[in-house]
Amino acid sequence: MGGWRAADIPDLTERRAIVTGANSGIGYHTALELARHGAAVVLACRSAERGGAALERIRAELPDADVTLAALDLADLASVRDFAAGHGARPLDVLVNNAGVMAIPRRATADGFEMQFGTNHLGHFALTGLLLPALLAAPAARVVTVTSALAWAGRMNFDDLNGERRYRRWQAYGQSKLANLLFAKELDRRIAGLTSLAAHPGYAATNLQTAGPRMAGDRLGERIMTMANRLVAQSDAAGALPSLYAATAPDARGGACYGPRGFQQRGLPTRVRTPPAAGDRETARRLWEASERLTGVTYETPAT
Repeated sequence: MGGWRAADIPDLTERRAIVTGANSGIGYHTALELARHGAAVVLACRSAERGGAALERIRAELPDADVTLAALDLADLASVRDFAAGHGARPLDVLVNNAGVMAIPRRATADGFEMQFGTNHLGHFALTGLLLPALLAAPAARVVTVTSALAWAGRMNFDDLNGERRYRRWQAYGQSKLANLLFAKELDRRIAGLTSLAAHPGYAATNLQTAGPRMAGDRLGERIMTMANRLVAQSDAAGALPSLYAATAPDARGGACYGPRGFQQRGLPTRVRTPPAAGDRETARRLWEASERLTGVTYETPAT
């Protein structure tokens, strides 16, 4: 059957890429394939142990690859600032905002944000803004922000973004994933000289599905999600293809979202529809301003 696969990634020699959450799942396979096609890749990981294991796996498969590991905890803005400062202004061709958490019991980030909104959206908003000079120093940089089909169920609750009044874990996840879409589209509109896209993996088997039930002590839920991953989900390697397409395909378009072509659940990547709320410019503006206020990170390049 026809369709885009990892073998279709163009030569990425002399390109630099950062992939957040690259220690496992979709992030790992995104980093692996970027490195396989010649990019110098930074694995931006919270856990030094898991990140180190991922680095060794890639080096074992690709001995000549230019791959390094750097510490990044998106749930801690001090860590985000340290990471960006460590990268400096070296041109950055691809940033894949991949890391995230899903449907976990309420937790707070180091800065007091609800963990899903803080990690999935605010951490990546701050990271992208701090790396903006490096991105704009590259000739045709791309930022890919990974969302989810569950963004369709998301609603931006500006009166309670951090779930302090009422917290429901799936609603909080949907809000964070809608925020990813709003951010990706608004970034593409605001910043000239930068292509911003969104991607989602469909239903791919990763540790995200089991982490939430495990943290909540829900053993039955964990078993159900483990079984569903085995029987229904596509592989994490397949789930990485939309991110890789958005990051590298010559015909990928700014402001668009790419996902599996099979009912947005499984299959090879294609451009997919996004929820109407993701295209609301007033909502995007409000989210952008709230994100600047909460993170203290502003994007210096003027709107176009």
